[in-house]
Formats: sequence, C-alpha cells, structure tokens
Amino acid sequence: MSKKIVHIVGTGTIGEPLIGLLADYRDSLGIDEVTFHKYTPLREDRSKVNDLVRRGAKLAVMQDRADGFTELGMEPSLETEEAIERASVIIDCTPSGFGHQNKSKYYEKFKDGKGFLAQGSEDGFGKKYARGINDKALVKGEDQFIQIVSCNTHNVSCVTNTLALKGNAPENLVEGRYVCIRRATDISQISAIASPQVNDHKYEEYGTHHAKDAVDLFRTMDMDLNMFSSAMKIPSQYMHILWFNLKVQEPTSLNQVMDKLEANPLVAMTSKDMTGTVFSFGRDHGHFGRILNEAVMVEQTLSVKNDHEITGFCFTPQDGNSLLSSIAATEWFLYPDEYEEKIQCLSHLFYQDI
Repeated sequence: MSKKIVHIVGTGTIGEPLIGLLADYRDSLGIDEVTFHKYTPLREDRSKVNDLVRRGAKLAVMQDRADGFTELGMEPSLETEEAIERASVIIDCTPSGFGHQNKSKYYEKFKDGKGFLAQGSEDGFGKKYARGINDKALVKGEDQFIQIVSCNTHNVSCVTNTLALKGNAPENLVEGRYVCIRRATDISQISAIASPQVNDHKYEEYGTHHAKDAVDLFRTMDMDLNMFSSAMKIPSQYMHILWFNLKVQEPTSLNQVMDKLEANPLVAMTSKDMTGTVFSFGRDHGHFGRILNEAVMVEQTLSVKNDHEITGFCFTPQDGNSLLSSIAATEWFLYPDEYEEKIQCLSHLFYQDI
C-alpha cells in the first residue's frame, strides 16, 4: 500500500497551524508523512520552519532556492514538484490567486489519484466545503478538487444551518442577513488600518462574498437560499464578529434556539462579550491558540422577535473552522468511508462552553 502523505503549500496564517496540527496528530489521523512547501527563504521565518521540522514535517523548496534556505539554517528535504508528485493530498494555503496558478502549473499535471484543497479565496478551485454543513455533497471518485470556504462563510453557514435549516425544509429560511465585522489582520501579520473601514457590496444579489459563498455552499445540496451580507474591518487582531438576522417560516422561541445551538458540537456558547476574552481562552486552552469550533455564540445577544425573527452576535474563532474543514476533507480523501471516526481525535479541541 502506498504511503499516505499530506503536503501543505504555504506557511501563512492557515498553513502554519495546519502543518502543526497534522504533524502533531498524524498517527491518530492515519497519516504516514507531512510535508510542506515554503517559497521564499527569510531569516524571520527560520524559527517557525525549524519548529515544524522538529515536530516531524519535512520542508520542500524550489531547487534554485535550496541554497538560500540552507544558508539561513533551514534544511530542505524535498524539491517542489517531487513533494507534489509523492503526496496523496495537497492543501494549498497560499495567498489569493496563487491557488489557481498552482493548479494550472502543478496540480493538473500530477492529479492522478490525488486530492487537492484550496482555501476560501480561491473561488472556482473546486467544490465548496465546510465541515458539518455539506459533507453528504462530497462524491467519492468525482470531487478531486475542493475549496474550503472562508472562516466567516463557515460562521454564516453554520448559524444558518443550525437555526433555520436543520430539521426543516430549505423554504424555512425566508431570508438571512449578515454583517461580518472583521479583524483587520491576524496577530502574525504586520499590516494595519487606523480606523474602521467598510467594504462595498460587490454582488447585487448577495452583497459581499460571504453570503455568495454560503449560497454556493448550500447549492451543493440543491438548496437556493435568500442570503445577503455586508462586511467591515476594524483595527483589531483578535477575532471576527458576525451579526445575523434570520427570518424563518416555522415559529420558534428563544429556548428552542438555545437548544439547537447547544445540540451542535461545532458551536460553542459563551457569556463573554469581548473578542479579547474569547481569544484569550483559545490562547490558553486551544491547540497552539486555536479553537476549532465553527462559531462562538454570545448567548445574551440572542433574540427572537414575533416568533419568526432570530437575531444575535457570534464570534468567528480565528481560522480554526477552516483548519477543521481542511483536516476533515483531507481525511475524506484518505479514508472516505471512515473519515468521521478518524477526525474524532480532535474532538477535545471543540468546546461547548467558553
């Protein structure tokens, strides 16, 4: 039997923790080897690269850049195309646009028998996926390219699915309205904004890409939903915030809303009302600071108006939900009939209460 090798391209805000998670849990996940690709040799990246290697991952670089890495004290084990060719699953975590470039340049050439994932910015890379939302839409032997939707799209989809769709017909969602209040940067990034910045509505029918991507995600299950989102950035490095308003056909109550949220293991409940205190919990208790839940619901903000309108605030736990879906899709490629069981080794990283 061929070795089950997972190769991650990119070491940014999703790539770095994903490499670490896969390396730390590779035995439980049934992975024989974890490799990762770094494009540019940088002195300031040496510490993270060498720690990932120490934890068992193998570094791959372009042949003409290998000497640059070696001179800085990072020892490559593989060359770029060699790492892709020998891998079972390739996860592209590069900045927006590069996933499509890599698909055209490398992945199409080595696609026989492999699975490929790209992160939320790569619209059109493959079938959209979010763990716990559209797992049944994945088709074994057909879906070779998968796009993991963005962290905020995970949150939008999770809240909508939990409160309006699960146990109901798609028509139960009359309309969903969302405002994504986004952190400007991750704590690992050095760019910043001086004041809150609003985003334009790029899509007439959907507003921002968050609702559009959520609609496309639900379309993989033959649902066509009425969803519209707006977005803004605030000068924070902690967590995104989602405000939502769901109008539903079936009458509901606050107690029913709470019961649905508490029954979903991918939703964490909290009475904390500041991103900093939730982020601090993740820093102290998560895997290297990560919370893998798809949404952290602020329970005292929940409201039900006239039995048909649900409103509330919830936090998006950094990029933890994207990490979860990336690992779930990876295991689906490697173990399509038992991936649900395989990923339970991460269940202690989901929290019911924060």
